[in-house]
Amino acid sequence: MKRVGVVLLLAVLALIWHERLALQAFPGILSAYSAKEYCSCRYVMNNPPEYCQGYVKQYLPLSELLDDPAHQRVTASGLGQSNSAAWGGPRQGCRLLPAQ
Repeated sequence: MKRVGVVLLLAVLALIWHERLALQAFPGILSAYSAKEYCSCRYVMNNPPEYCQGYVKQYLPLSELLDDPAHQRVTASGLGQSNSAAWGGPRQGCRLLPAQ
């Protein structure tokens, strides 16, 4: 029975090692997805802020979601990463902005 536990532990560690690059990228994906989707919900679909906050709510909470209506820009922060998206116009929609 103890061998089964050791084999399972080794299998899990091997899987984590194999997927290490994807796991390292995850914190940035959370904030990027939230910023882009909130921007699209708010400025492409013209939904109210309360609706869009519920729309992008995920199991892992964001530490910050800033909506700048004057510049039609959204910044989301979570898991130590921050990303921004901005409305580019009716033909471009919302785009993620390069990291600063």
